[in-house]
This record gives sequence, structure tokens and C-alpha cells, in this order.
Amino acid sequence: MSTFQIDKYLYHMRLSEETLQEVSQRFRKEMEKGLGADTNPTASVKMLPTFVRSTPDGTEDGDFLALDLGGTNFRVLRVKVSDNGLQKVEMENQIYAIPEELMRGSGVQLFDHIAECLANFMEKLKIKDKKLPLGFTFSFPCHQTKLDESILVTWTKGFKCSSVEGKDVVSMLRKSIKKRGDFDIDIVAVVNDTVGTMMTCGYDDHNCEVGLIVGTGTNACYMEEMRHIDLVEGDEGRMCINMEWGAFGDDGVLNDIRTEFDQEIDMGSLNPGKQLEKEGLQKAHEILTKLGLEPSHEDCVATLRICQIVSTRSANLCGATLAAVLRRIKENKGVERFKSSFFLRSFARRLHKTVRKLLPDCEIRFTRSEDGSGKGAAMVTAVAYRLAAQHKARQKILEALKLSHEQLLEVKQRMRIEMENGLGKETHAEATVKMLPTYVCSTPDGTEKGDFLALDLGGTNFRVLLVRVRNGMRRGVEMHNKIYSIPVEIMQGTGEELFDHIVHCISDFLEYMGMKGVSLPLGFTFSFPCQQTNLDEGILLKWTKGFKATGCEGEDVVNLLKEAIHRREEFDLDVVAVVNDTVGTMMTCGYEDPYCEVGLIVGTGSNACYMEEMRNLELVEGEEGRMCVNMEWGAFGDNGCLDDIRTEFDLAVDELSLNPGKQRFEKMISGMYLGEIVRNILMDFTKRGLLFRGRISERLKTRGIFETKFLSQIESDCLALLQVRSILQHLGLESTCDDSIIVKEVCAVVARRAAQLCGAGMAAVVDKIRENRGLDFLKVTVGVDGTLYKLHPHFSTIMHETVKQLSPKCEVTFLQSEDGSGKGAALITAVACRIREAGQR
Repeated sequence: MSTFQIDKYLYHMRLSEETLQEVSQRFRKEMEKGLGADTNPTASVKMLPTFVRSTPDGTEDGDFLALDLGGTNFRVLRVKVSDNGLQKVEMENQIYAIPEELMRGSGVQLFDHIAECLANFMEKLKIKDKKLPLGFTFSFPCHQTKLDESILVTWTKGFKCSSVEGKDVVSMLRKSIKKRGDFDIDIVAVVNDTVGTMMTCGYDDHNCEVGLIVGTGTNACYMEEMRHIDLVEGDEGRMCINMEWGAFGDDGVLNDIRTEFDQEIDMGSLNPGKQLEKEGLQKAHEILTKLGLEPSHEDCVATLRICQIVSTRSANLCGATLAAVLRRIKENKGVERFKSSFFLRSFARRLHKTVRKLLPDCEIRFTRSEDGSGKGAAMVTAVAYRLAAQHKARQKILEALKLSHEQLLEVKQRMRIEMENGLGKETHAEATVKMLPTYVCSTPDGTEKGDFLALDLGGTNFRVLLVRVRNGMRRGVEMHNKIYSIPVEIMQGTGEELFDHIVHCISDFLEYMGMKGVSLPLGFTFSFPCQQTNLDEGILLKWTKGFKATGCEGEDVVNLLKEAIHRREEFDLDVVAVVNDTVGTMMTCGYEDPYCEVGLIVGTGSNACYMEEMRNLELVEGEEGRMCVNMEWGAFGDNGCLDDIRTEFDLAVDELSLNPGKQRFEKMISGMYLGEIVRNILMDFTKRGLLFRGRISERLKTRGIFETKFLSQIESDCLALLQVRSILQHLGLESTCDDSIIVKEVCAVVARRAAQLCGAGMAAVVDKIRENRGLDFLKVTVGVDGTLYKLHPHFSTIMHETVKQLSPKCEVTFLQSEDGSGKGAALITAVACRIREAGQR
């Protein structure tokens, strides 16, 4: 028979590129079925979770044992992995036979024999006194429930040991070792040989995330995103999936490409085929002669051709399914092109060609495995050990940032003491929480009306607003505003330059609104610590938030504003009130909710205010009524009363800030500093080799790089780790999936502590109001503003829970303010004008 006739006869074994693409798509559907909780029971490709959550990163270190059981012989290995800058693996191993009677005996006998061989191996190497970690390659169909727990589904390969199927093989091995009592080991992981294959490669090539075996049988595994694995709880990170892909087609999806020969022959017969192709005609003659045939030269040529066709189809089908796996990884990563390597055992050239043809947009490297089942099991164990040790080290560091209920109660009590000190005449001078009188003695009653200007200065941007307040049937507030930036050179220049810039912005706004000649009442939101002696007089105590303009501290900011207006000689304004943004926030919410008597801001900075009884305000004359107190609680702890909960990271951030030793509470809870605390922790982790593979990038060393908005984005529930990685990439930080999980955890710990501390402070405030009024139970509303509170996905919830736990006798409602600093300033001005007019009548 000529090669032409053979080609014609075996035409159906040739698969076009179109057919291979179709096979690839069908396989992709089977993968999806295997991953889904509802569809997994009927899926032919089982997609089994292995609980291997990370590939090697090259920093693995230590002495490990491996046990490789997958046939009539089994091996015990000692694998030494050393890092110290040069990745190195040393191996010693011994092969032990399993007598046939043990293969068919009881499970207890089998595992006792394995334990005996293990003891013999350790005795030889004189390591019996060491408790070494062990990885167990168990190459039989298993259902894995943990990294170190694997339930045998069914014996194969001639094994028939009784009382093992349906049991955890790790437990059985542990019992046999314990029964001996002459050595102890820590069984860390049980893996299958395909996973071992991937892990062996992963040690040398960090792009390796696929393992493939094509030998007597065939299987593959790869790293899948946790969010896609319905069979395992949790959405974060990745896990290696043992595909068990040999069963693809068992449900008939490949019937259209199966031939009559597939129904008669076993895959095992392909092995001599591969050998034939490799060795050529001489080998063909040898094999055919051994089979009792007398082949002619033509027979040898024909046999070789048949083997080539069968082997090509095999490589093509393997390539088509592999292409489906690689495409899925590419989509998981969300990239246009990607680089991947994987470990490959056996036939290669045709497989490479098929995969590259089907996936032209992927850069794929094939690496041959060296002892995946033995060295691989040790690698899985080494990675598990590294992860456990690193996790423990990280948790120890983060422990200092986790506050107990008792610690939070203590913070609440200390805040209360500092509040009393701030209110007392004799203790006020030394108090850190200044409890400043604001001269705002009333919240809105709904009868306010008129047009008002408001200025809002509290950060790097500055706003001018026109606020129209209406009462009666048309009750409401209408606003127009324009935002102006304040350059750093003006923030840190002279006071004259700063206030001239502000007046220039007001002039521009009045022109923009066509109101240049009109003199309106003005409320000035000035969000810095001020000592007020009147509603329209505020002495700046100290700059915060990066401002350093000279000649302002100790001066009345209303006067500084008026002087700048006079210098310009363009317009005149009636400055009715200088207010702080926290008070403005309370007033804005008070316009909507009469129960609102507290204001809170958690944004770039943090502060709170509340309505205090006049009798407790020793700095102001009069006993009747109430006055809003601007707490300036950011300075809580400046006297050292929070030192026991401040960490090395808080100290580092404080030390390099513009105002070292000042605003300590604010530096633990506000947006301006949280990102910097996170960056310092990430730096510490990286220096210790617990993150970013121990490599500190120049970007990570840059102060201020980790903006607080990134905390909010990273902690967002709907954000996959892929997007966390892209945020880190944007920051110039090359991260693995594991790194992203760690960064997310650090952000969560830092934000949680901030929210709890804020809640503890707020609990002190609401309990003081309740006790002031002699109530068993208080219903109160807190008006809140600030980007951290509004934009962080968990901050508000944690803070509310903390207040509830620490102040059970208060029902606290939190109402988000809409523009407290602008609208609030106008409402304070409106209330003051209403009271002033009432007094004139």
C-alpha cells in the first residue's frame, strides 16, 4: 500500500484548523461546566480543586521530604531547597517495591509498609530526629477537600487494597506513622503528578502556570481565579485546578471526529507509534519482526506513515484543548497578549505548532519536566511552608493595628477625659482636644431666607458660592459655585499672598455671576483650628493640611480677609460668620433633620462638633441654652495618651509629616495619612521578604504615592484582584496575585482601625450629650461629610457598628451631608441674620 493510499484511507484522522478551533471551543464549554457548582456533577471534565494556591516565587527555602506513590514502586525523596540569592535544589531518593500481596491486602498494611520504608530512608540519612515537612504525590483519582486531605475515589493501576476507598489517605498515613512512634513528620500537602509537574517548572520559571502530562495517560492542570471556582468558598486569589481532561468526550461531544479505529484501540498503543516515528524505518522493521511478521520495505514505510498520522492527530487534539486552557488564562488576566510557560512531559514539536497556530496572540514557552511527581510534591510543600511562615509573620506585624473591644472602650473613655479638659477653664490651656466655642447657638428652624455668599477654604481647592435660601411653600436651598485651586507656593508663602489670591477668586466669581456691585452677607468656612471670640472673629491657632502661610497664626482670619478686600478696592462684603466645615456639616443636616446635633468630617482631615450645654462651657459667659463646640479632635493623643496603640508605622508617618507630634488622632484616621500608613507597612513587608518577592521598587519608596483613594478602590467588593493588580501596576509595583491579596488585607486592616477609632471618638460624644441631659436613652443624628466616609466601601459600616457597641444607650442615625462647608456656611449666616433681624424688631 503506498503512502498516498494510506493518506486517503486515513483521511478522517486529519483535522483541519477549523475543526481544531471547534474542539477548542467545545473543551472550553466543558471547563465551564466543571467549574460550576450546578453543572459539575454532569461534567465530563471534572475541574477538581487542588487547594494549591500559589506557584513558587524562588524564595522557598528548607529541607523537605516527598513521597511518590503511583504504581508498583514508590519513592521517598529528600529535597533541599535553598534561596540565598542562588536558587538551588538538591535531591536524594530511594525506590521501594510494593509486593503484590500488599497491593491487594488491607489499607492498613499498605500504609504501614509505606511508613516502614519512610523510617528506613530517614534512618539511612540520619534525619529521624527531625520533624520535616512532607509532600505526598498520590496519583489515583481522589476528591480533595484541603491541601492535606484527599479522599480516594477508586483504586486504579492494579491496586485493590481494602478499606481505603472513601477514606482520607493522609489520615491513614499519619496513623501508620504515629503507631510506629519512632519518628514524626508534618504532612503538608497531597498532590497529583500533573500539579507536581507544574510546580517543578514554576520554581525555575515564574510564568509557569500550566502543567501537562502526555504519556501512558494524559492530564493537565492550571491556575484558575478563585472567583470562578464554585466548588470552593472564597473569591480572592487563585487555585490550581486538576482538570482530569482525559474524560473529555465521554459524554459524546467528540463523536463526530472519532473514527472506527478509536472505538477499537486504546491510547496505550500510541506509545510504540511515537517511538517508531522517532527511530524511523529500522525501528519499524524491528518492531514488526518482533510481532511475528515478515515486513517488506513498503510495509515499514506504510507503518511509519500510519504512526505519523495517528501521532499528528493526537498532538493536534492535545494542542486544541491546551489552547482552550491558555485562552481562558489570558481572559482571566484581561490582557491583549500574555506570556505563559508550562511544564510538559513527552511529545512536543507538533503540539507546539498546533498551540501557536490556534493562539497567535500568546507567547508560550514549553519546558520539559524533571521529576514532577517527586520534586513537584516537595515544591508544593515548600510553597505551602513559605506561605504559612509569611502569613504568620505578616499577622504578627498587623496584630498591633487590630484593636480589641476593651481597647476601643479605653479610647472612648480617654476621649471623654480630654473633652472635659478642653471645656474646663483651668485645664483648657493644656488640653489637646480644645473644645472651641463657635458662637453658633441655634440650628436652622426652616424660616431662614435670602441670598448669601459662602467661601470654603479647607484644602488645596477653594470654592466661592452663591446660596439662595427660600422658606414657606418653596422652602429649599439653591446653589451656584466655582472651584479655584490654591498653588503650593501660595499655601506655603505669605498670609498676604494667600488672602489676596482668595479675594481675586471672589472677584472673579462675582463677575461670573454678574453681581460685582452687590454687598451680600458672607459666611466663611475656614477649616483650620481657630479660637473664636465671636461668630465673626476667628483667631487661627495653627495651620494643618499642608498650609504654612506666614503671618496668619495668632491672627483673626476675618480681619485678614477684610484687609485683602480693602487692598483690592473693588467691592465690599459683610462677613457675618467664620465657621468650621464640621459645624457647617451639622447645620446642613440640621436643615433636613431636627435631631441633628452632631457634625463629623472624615476626609483629608477629621474633626467633630456637637451642641454642648452652656453651663459646661467655662470659657464663655452664660449658663442658659446651648452652643456648638468645635472639638478639634484631630489633636487627641498629642499629649501621649494614645501612645500604647500607636504603631511604628504611625510614628514613621508622623515623623515625616509637616507637623511632627501634632494631630496624632487625625493621622490615624483621616484620608491624608491612611495611604501613607499602608505604604509604610508594604515597605516593611517587602524588606522582610513577605511581599513583592522582597524587591523594593523606587516607586514604593516615594512618599505620598499611595493615595487614600486607592484604599477605597482596592477594598471595593466588586473589584477583582486583577483590577487591584492594575492599580498596583499604575503605581509602578509589579505584583503577583498573592501580592494583591496581601495589599488588600493591609488596606482593610488600616481602614478598619481608622473607622473603629473614629467610632470610639463619636461614642464619647453621643454619650456626653445623653449624660448632659440626664437621659436613659438618647436619639440623635450625626451629620457626616468627607471623602473617606462617603467613598470607602466599608468605613461607614464599621464606624456605625463601633458606635453601637460602645454606646448601647444611644440610637445614632448618620446622615450624609450635601456640601456642609458651602451650604452650611450660608445656613449659619442665614440663621445669624434671622436672629439679628429678630433682635432689631
